[in-house]
Amino acid sequence: MNGKPIGERLALLTDLYQLTMAACYFDQGMHEEATFSLFIRKYPPHRGYFVAAGLEEALRYLETLRFSEDDLAFLHSTGLFSGKFLDYLQGVRFTGEVFALPEGSIFFKDEPVIEVSAPIIEAQLAETFIINAVSLQTLIASKAARSFHVAQGRPLIDFSLRRTQGPDAGLKVARASYLAGFQGTSNVLAGKLYGLPIFGTMAHSYITSFSREIEAFRVFARIFPGITTLLIDTYDNIQGARKAVQVAKEMEARGERLQYVRLDSGDIAAISKDVRKILDDNGLEYVRILASGGFDEFKMAKVLDAGGKVDSFAVGTKMGVSADAPYFDCAYKLVKYGGRPVMKLSTGKVTLVDKKQIFRRYDETGAMLRDTIALRGEAMPDAAPLLQKVMAGGRLTRDLPTLKDSREYFLSQFALLPESCKALEEPAQYPVDLSPGLQDLQTRVEREIHQRELGES
Repeated sequence: MNGKPIGERLALLTDLYQLTMAACYFDQGMHEEATFSLFIRKYPPHRGYFVAAGLEEALRYLETLRFSEDDLAFLHSTGLFSGKFLDYLQGVRFTGEVFALPEGSIFFKDEPVIEVSAPIIEAQLAETFIINAVSLQTLIASKAARSFHVAQGRPLIDFSLRRTQGPDAGLKVARASYLAGFQGTSNVLAGKLYGLPIFGTMAHSYITSFSREIEAFRVFARIFPGITTLLIDTYDNIQGARKAVQVAKEMEARGERLQYVRLDSGDIAAISKDVRKILDDNGLEYVRILASGGFDEFKMAKVLDAGGKVDSFAVGTKMGVSADAPYFDCAYKLVKYGGRPVMKLSTGKVTLVDKKQIFRRYDETGAMLRDTIALRGEAMPDAAPLLQKVMAGGRLTRDLPTLKDSREYFLSQFALLPESCKALEEPAQYPVDLSPGLQDLQTRVEREIHQRELGES
């Protein structure tokens, strides 16, 4: 936020072990190309897909990565690093290549979201930031997509800022939820930074600061006639709705229209039916009902399944912190070094070797059918490759899409995901397999490790 490029500000936003490993590589003269793969190991409960997000932030970091004099002075003050290594860090820039899924892509467990290839120190130093940037926004976009699915075309607004886990998270939540189909956000700074539509209503404190509820309504309607949404539950939803009708009629006399009434408490399904009837009985069919208060995809589904007459939802805390799945098991693992495919054999954490590509097949209707994780050099004429080269020689290979373009891409891809995979509980597991080439290499490398490291024949 201080005007400097992302990477130049944040080189030290890393784990200490990235630097200590880099110092060891430097000491041993290890500068050959390494490839690291970023992926998610498993689904949280009741999840069956992910939405890729955060790539732009990761690429901007790589493009501008450098250690400032202040950074190097701090590292020197720790007494951990040699002068030669710190001199080396002064000239470190990212010079490698990146293959990645476009933001807004639908992907599945074990599939690489990003693969970074660069001299090993450069690729290693990038690990912490890339995981942080991609895992958070992918977490939120994946959660927001579930609300988008349940809403079935009803506008959704991000109301999460006050309860997200820090200001930066609040910005990223606004961005990621818009990417995944939300209409906009209450976060004004996110509106400025990302070009998002901004929305707002009023708080209960506003209502209670006036001696009469209807006067609070009238003042707001007079000052903001084009965006008037009246919060009607401060004292009683039904009485609040009747007062909203009175203000709406006064607005009509001025050639204006009340946009929304907002419900924020109680049995939203039942109350919304009563409020809808009051509005319709008074010729206010055009006034819509906005619901807020602890919503996520589960509560939205409950209200709509009960016949709730809600036209739009403000979705806050539970989406902003991904309450039912607050983290992903996201990993950035070395898969190739110096031309040699490598893998990890830890129980439950075996990695897929080498540089990869994801191929996707579609059925006769155009819906997603099956993915295959393959070696980068393999070809599958009957399937579409998903990973794209987005950086080479440390520079972007193409202009990044706008956030609006990425949102449109998400919408187009989400429409192709089978409905059974979108279920809120116990979704169908989308089929993902390994190509014969990758499976053969995986088996060979595992056998070599067993012989070399474990002494097995």
